Amino acid sequence: MSDVPATAQAPSPAAASQAILRIAGLRVSYGGIHAVKGIDLEIGPGELVALIGANGAGKTTTLRAITGLLPSSGRIEYDGRDARSFAAHELLRRGLVMVPEGRGIFTRMTVRENLLMGAYARNDHAAVAAELEEQYHTFPRLKERATQLAGNLSGGEQQMLAMARAMLSRPKLLLLDEPSMGLSPIMVEKIFDVIRAASQRAIPILLVEQNAKLALEAANRAYVLDSGEVTLSGDAKTLLHDPKVREAYLGEV
Repeated sequence: MSDVPATAQAPSPAAASQAILRIAGLRVSYGGIHAVKGIDLEIGPGELVALIGANGAGKTTTLRAITGLLPSSGRIEYDGRDARSFAAHELLRRGLVMVPEGRGIFTRMTVRENLLMGAYARNDHAAVAAELEEQYHTFPRLKERATQLAGNLSGGEQQMLAMARAMLSRPKLLLLDEPSMGLSPIMVEKIFDVIRAASQRAIPILLVEQNAKLALEAANRAYVLDSGEVTLSGDAKTLLHDPKVREAYLGEV
């Protein structure tokens, strides 16, 4: 989408309140390859923000930099603190939770054991038990398969498991990397129902998603990433109807 011109960025709700995440001048390089080239991004309390772009645009790299899994330059401020002052596991304890591309489940552990790993840093055992039942209610298939090895689940069931495990971490900010990848249309709709429900609970979400239509329909605001740079940003519904976005990402002319 290199022919899409940059536009003035719309003011975000995050600018008027304390942003849960504020990125300024983020750069990430692999050797001589500049994967992310100085992007700025904000997420305010309760916002669902989509980050869309083609393969190789730098979306996953951005998420991995936010969570401390990749070295980067620029500023990453999470919950009012410099994110780089914490190791990746400390950020998790502080509520920065990511569902990675590929789901990242523990294939040789049971479904229930995987779910409880989401709550490993918590000591409120009664609340964990209640929230585990809540996830079983949301995803009845996981309850049916609670004692089975997670590696035996289908791709859709594994995505359910990854989402449920993340929710048991009680995220203060939820990062989702391609949650619909490889899923059937019915399963995609189920996963997006869960994403919308989490957003309605005022959990801030940064959603990386190649299905631009679904992402923009669900989001409050969005950023378009092209070759490591933000080329467009603003209200998600406005971007959904932007002719250049529709042509480049929705296959419409």
